[in-house]
Amino acid sequence: MDIQITADSTCDLGALVAQRDIGIMPLTVILGARSYRDGVDIAPQDIFDYVARTGELPKTSAPNVGDYERFFARYVDEGKTVIHYNISAEASSSHANAAEAAKKFKDRVYVVDSRALSSGQGLMVMKAADLRDDGMEADEIARTTAALAPKINTSFVPDRLDFLYKGGRCSRLSMYGANLLRIHPLIEMHDGKLAADKKYRGSMEKCILNYIADLKAQYPEYDDTRAFVTHSSADALLVEVAKRAVTEMFSFREVIETVAGSVITGHCGRNTLGVLFITK
Repeated sequence: MDIQITADSTCDLGALVAQRDIGIMPLTVILGARSYRDGVDIAPQDIFDYVARTGELPKTSAPNVGDYERFFARYVDEGKTVIHYNISAEASSSHANAAEAAKKFKDRVYVVDSRALSSGQGLMVMKAADLRDDGMEADEIARTTAALAPKINTSFVPDRLDFLYKGGRCSRLSMYGANLLRIHPLIEMHDGKLAADKKYRGSMEKCILNYIADLKAQYPEYDDTRAFVTHSSADALLVEVAKRAVTEMFSFREVIETVAGSVITGHCGRNTLGVLFITK
């Protein structure tokens, strides 16, 4: 069976998309009166420039049912069976629209709600590519990967709360207090929704080291295939500190750095960093 793995652009897999033959469906980023395709004709720096100039966050929108029908048809018409991975249904209408579009293709398109975002979603996509390359059939890949959703650690630590405040995810007082006192909340995904679970205080380097140590204590058993260190245009030194700590504290066969795309960047701001992997 010729299987095509596809995903929403929010999977933030960078160069791995081409390496693993993954089809990408771009979400839309809206800056003022203009619309752009995530990962195609807009970059994170465009987001930072727009927010600095206007004081407003970009808007984002999901592909509609027709968009997904046309996207899936390209592969089905080539004789392929598609397995598509969406950003969490709690965060976007993408999954509902993709699932509706899949009905047109009967058993030729499987749609999976990752219950995650960014490279948390990407972990599921990469696992699907692994299973495809191992010869597993499409329906079994879809079932196996969907069952991983509760086991994927999707978490990150933002540097500043400006973007979260502008997006209505924290109060003005919380933003100013956190920025003044160098408080960095841990944001985690639970059942498809983002929540602030605890707070770190101090420099970002110190907070990231404490965050990674907490992950190690919380998840002593994990799938050692790979971990992602994913960031929104973070400082190079911070990224190196994180990658070194993950390598020293864990035993992943791969520690892969990826940079968040425009949709994810538009919600979290510059210098946000997360370590994402599949737990047991």
